[in-house]
Amino acid sequence: MSIEFTNDSPGVSDVPGFRVGAAGCDIRHKSTDRLDLTLVVADRPCAAAGVFTTNDVKAAPVRFCQQVLAVSADKIRGIVGNSGNANACTAAQGDDDAVAMAKLSAAAVGAPDDAFLVCSTGRIGELLPMAKVAEGIKVSASRLTRDAAEGVRSANAILTSDTRPKSVTARFVWEGKAVTIAGIAKGAGMIEPNMATLITLIFTDAEISSPDLQTMFQRVIARTFNCVSVDTDTSTSDTAIVLASGKAGKADMAALEHALFDVALSLTKQVARDGEGAEKLIEVCVDNARDYEQAKTVAKAIVNSPLVKTAVHGADPNWGRVAMAVGKCSQYTDIDQASVIIRFGTQEVYPRQIGADDLSALSTYMKGSDVRIHVDLNTGTDSATVWGCDLTAGYVRINADYTT
Repeated sequence: MSIEFTNDSPGVSDVPGFRVGAAGCDIRHKSTDRLDLTLVVADRPCAAAGVFTTNDVKAAPVRFCQQVLAVSADKIRGIVGNSGNANACTAAQGDDDAVAMAKLSAAAVGAPDDAFLVCSTGRIGELLPMAKVAEGIKVSASRLTRDAAEGVRSANAILTSDTRPKSVTARFVWEGKAVTIAGIAKGAGMIEPNMATLITLIFTDAEISSPDLQTMFQRVIARTFNCVSVDTDTSTSDTAIVLASGKAGKADMAALEHALFDVALSLTKQVARDGEGAEKLIEVCVDNARDYEQAKTVAKAIVNSPLVKTAVHGADPNWGRVAMAVGKCSQYTDIDQASVIIRFGTQEVYPRQIGADDLSALSTYMKGSDVRIHVDLNTGTDSATVWGCDLTAGYVRINADYTT
């Protein structure tokens, strides 16, 4: 079995059995030219699974989705999502507005009231302009289609400070039947999920029960979106949802999980590469660790270090900053600095002494768009890989001016 993988895809509209519509309804009070609401509708009830932020301050749509999935995970008909307003820290009115978004979406397509999930992203602490949202849902419902162009519009409608849409599709054949998995995502800042994710919407026509899908999705998220960090901040609105319509029939579970992982990993890297102000993707691999948790903790310490991130931005092969980040993980007494090996790309930089020619070559390597840092702990046999981005003046400027 092979998986056909398409990185530049319309996403949702690639999956048989789903239709999508998008609209610009001026949620940020800026312009109706900007798409800011999307509606995804399944032809039949779907199995659903979700993973959400662990931030104690949860947006109303997060709480709403958790409640719906607890009782109706096997009969979801669609998702409504908006950008420009997170509907977070909005008290009881925010809860009412999340419920209203679901009911308006359901009514627009003739689905039961409890059949829609909701996600919102954008400014915190402002009430949704519900009259505009209602109109956006109406317009999106009127545009529902499987057309690829509308799929692209849908991917754009959930963006905030992102510079580009993020989408991907994977397909494989099982017992003569094609199975499709596709996803879209947004995320550029306030990103270090920790058992949650950004706004990620994934769809498949495979048949799978909602409990099995939840278990599979959590495994996939743990090694993809939970391994991305832009700035160590966990959002109030982090949401990952997957819907499975069953239209393609049953599929091999291992193949389905592999394809789901491929989709999530592609979106993870797209998010990291598009971090606010980012110019480079950083991949940190830590191997020969005592266990996965040790490997991931050390890798996160490296990718989150402002000194490492700025060194990568400046194409400076300053391996001492990587060694410092490893040493910060002082809870692991089995890490011996004399046994640690550090590499930039494939070039060992510690403990091997590097000369002037090596430094020149490393600087050239680090001027590229992708920089890989590899650390061998020699405390065991497990490994973890995480993704992040460089720290630039652009990140400071974006976040200094975010609400103004």
